[in-house]
Amino acid sequence: MSQSSPFFNRWLSRVGPDMAMEVLTELIDAGAVFVVDAAGKILFWSRGAEALFGLPGERVIGLPCTAALTCEDGYDPCGLAAHGLIKAQSVHIKPLGGTAIACRRAARAFFDADGQFAGAVEFFQAEAPARSIPPMQDNAERFHGIFTRDPAMQAAIRIIRNVAETEATVLIRGESGTGKELVAHALHLESYRRDRPFLAINCATLSPNLLESELFGHVKGAFTGAFRDHTGLFQQADGGTLFLDEVAELPLELQAKLLRVLQERSFMPVGGDHDVTVDVRIIAATHKSLREEKAGRFREDLMYRLRVVPIFLPALRERRQDISLLLWHFIDRHNIHGLRRIASIAPEAMRCLLDYAWPGNVRELQNVVEYAFAVGRGSELTMEDLPPEFRETAAQPEPAALRRPNRDDEEELIREALHASGGYLGEAAHLAGMSRATFWRKRKKYGF
Repeated sequence: MSQSSPFFNRWLSRVGPDMAMEVLTELIDAGAVFVVDAAGKILFWSRGAEALFGLPGERVIGLPCTAALTCEDGYDPCGLAAHGLIKAQSVHIKPLGGTAIACRRAARAFFDADGQFAGAVEFFQAEAPARSIPPMQDNAERFHGIFTRDPAMQAAIRIIRNVAETEATVLIRGESGTGKELVAHALHLESYRRDRPFLAINCATLSPNLLESELFGHVKGAFTGAFRDHTGLFQQADGGTLFLDEVAELPLELQAKLLRVLQERSFMPVGGDHDVTVDVRIIAATHKSLREEKAGRFREDLMYRLRVVPIFLPALRERRQDISLLLWHFIDRHNIHGLRRIASIAPEAMRCLLDYAWPGNVRELQNVVEYAFAVGRGSELTMEDLPPEFRETAAQPEPAALRRPNRDDEEELIREALHASGGYLGEAAHLAGMSRATFWRKRKKYGF
């Protein structure tokens, strides 16, 4: 039995029992608490109850509990009078206007001086029931946060494992959202530098002056506002790894300085008068082709120094068998920490997710799952839980075939086929009137 000080009742009267109850229920993560009176009417409805059942307090306060919540298991709050205490009972609760939720129920009844039932405190927590689709299958691979069963991604992982044992500079190519920083970090963790720093910077987010200062540091008085020495990322990452994301956006004036670091392992801070020597492994990434950028925008000699080992990450639309794997991975993560528990996906929603072009790749898929957990309720992910663009895409008619057999502008034909197919290579090849192998070769030729 719990213990309390003789002064507890006095303290409770000062802070107010209602305030104490509200604060106490807010301390309970991922659970719903409500109170009913002797007639089963709801007197108190916690914020956790609002989140779990999707019903605001002002809508249910004063209602009979059975009007707000129905139960397939014969839930009856007044039936507590016969039990007094319920612990860890599995029930399926259907909120008013919602879908059934599998929950664990705990409840405690209260009785007046005459022994008559006076009401109860109820606690519900959503369960994460077992589902038929395992989060990882036999042919799936898990590698430092990378989940895949796609052969191209598995080949990339083999390259990562091998090149991590060397000091070779790596250039990661892939669209935005494909996980380039995740791959760079995996390279670092697989290398002997794993116990040293891993630092990252996006070269497209800072002005040339700020980027130079961030990378190479500056000395006091180097420019207006330089009130003290600043250690750059190259010095901070000494002995470890520095990841340069969107390296194609590196200003020309800084490319020579980066080339020197790669060749001589030394550089001069902004405003400095002596070189600083560092031991840093550089991993770069870009969504562009540096070969195409080199004409006046990117130094050819730097391109060859960065591109010692290129790693290509396929877009999510080219990894169709990974969509459901990653989808359930993100769902499982939210099931552990969120208020909602998803156990199944409606067939039409899964079909829409599999057919979607995923221009934002894995990052977009992660955001879609977060959206579904924020706006939806119940144990099944439905079409209504998906962002509006998915419902719009599902309603659009299929693209008509491109009938241009005599067209000379092959590059434009490839571009339009990719656009019309939403990025699906098989469909794009069909629209362009080519075999998949021919279309793939020409797509690579034109850099799409």
